[in-house]
Amino acid sequence: MPPERASDKELGRLLTVEEAAERLNTSPRFVRRLVFERRIPFLKLGRHVRITERDLDSYVRNCRVNDP
Repeated sequence: MPPERASDKELGRLLTVEEAAERLNTSPRFVRRLVFERRIPFLKLGRHVRITERDLDSYVRNCRVNDP
């Protein structure tokens, strides 16, 4: 197994569209729309789309609405 690089640690775990949808409790179609509209950062690995856990958590934090 090759040693991890610093950039590998920064990315964290890469989630599939289906895994991201499960964590958001939404459909994969919703996550694909977020990717298509560039509302969430993503990685393209060939034809596969991956979302880092960190980016997904950041998206959720930024969508939070505070009561006045």
